[in-house]
Amino acid sequence: MAIEIKVPQFPESVEEGSIATWHKQVGEAVTRDELVVDIETDKTVLEVVATEDGVLTDILKQDGDTVLSQELIGKIEPGAIASGSIKLDTTSPTSVAVANTDAQAAANPAAKKLAEENNVDLATLKGTGKAGRILKEDVQNALAVPKVPDTAPAPAPAPAAVKLSAPAVAGERVEKRVPMTRLRVTIAKRLLDAQHNAAMLTTFNEVNMGPLMDLRKQYKELFEKTHNGTRLGFMGFFVKAAAEALKRFPVVNASIDGNDIVYHGFYDIGVAVSTERGLVVPVLRDCDRMSIAEVEGGIRNYAVAAKDGRLAIEDMTGGTFTITNGGVFGSLLSTPILNPPQTAILGMHKIQERPIAVNGQVVVLPMMYLALSYDHRMIDGKDAVQFLVAIKDMLEDPARMLLDV
Repeated sequence: MAIEIKVPQFPESVEEGSIATWHKQVGEAVTRDELVVDIETDKTVLEVVATEDGVLTDILKQDGDTVLSQELIGKIEPGAIASGSIKLDTTSPTSVAVANTDAQAAANPAAKKLAEENNVDLATLKGTGKAGRILKEDVQNALAVPKVPDTAPAPAPAPAAVKLSAPAVAGERVEKRVPMTRLRVTIAKRLLDAQHNAAMLTTFNEVNMGPLMDLRKQYKELFEKTHNGTRLGFMGFFVKAAAEALKRFPVVNASIDGNDIVYHGFYDIGVAVSTERGLVVPVLRDCDRMSIAEVEGGIRNYAVAAKDGRLAIEDMTGGTFTITNGGVFGSLLSTPILNPPQTAILGMHKIQERPIAVNGQVVVLPMMYLALSYDHRMIDGKDAVQFLVAIKDMLEDPARMLLDV
């Protein structure tokens, strides 16, 4: 009896998904717990594995098709023998098409996207991933290899007639239309809703990063050795400072529900992470109870999971405040957009040395601009400014976070 491959049950907040990649084709053997198909939702990528050994006999939904929870998308015949023993003429067009299809199936979504954008034939690449799967790095390595020009010189073109009426076009003018991923569509909609449905305002300040940089330099190696390879970065200090400031200004940690203000008695801070598929915001729970090492370790684990497409939906829901760091990309100043239903978001930026007046003298210090965007319907300017000043004071004097002053 054939085993049905069904779409996993989506959470209540997810209505539908789409087929991202079939990793097996009809007639290929599958083993128990082997990845068969990826299903993309507006929040994450779900992996569907085989429940028994057998052969994939039917694919009912193709790549890009929309699917619903528990919908039948394929079938596996348990105990059957794969039809891979047939030898094909590799020079025939049919064989080439099969080879290209197999290469597509053996590549992860990031590799396929990069290959498509750069016209790379996946069939010519050798995958270095598990079971020979083609990774994004394989495509990047192929692009890094310079193309060898033909040895025979090209014939000189005939002199072109001079046209004074229109300028000459230098090179081919290429356009490419690519549909947005489900995640990108959702991001676009949420960002637009945030601007339309909130009285968004941004206040700025700057922080002297010298004390944190000195502290990090002094304890970096000892910290990494003590905490099993966890690196000491700046984000851990920002998360802890934000959690402490949220305690002092509960309205910044609140959200609006209709005509009600919901004050949260917990501090779940989302940290924006950039991936190939788009921006995701995994949430660190109960940050006020976490050590800096736990914060840094949690961020590292989320970053790896986001890159591999393994973030679960529950990892990205329920946050009460968000921190985004545009400084890693070189941003000097920005106005971050709210992450509804949250009512505030903190933006970090590039550390840059600037001349600053200190005690009547000009000194050069490593400075960072901070930006706090907030919903003015609920948060007054006074609270927003004092909240940002509290973060600034704790970062410029890290002992404040230990002494709670």
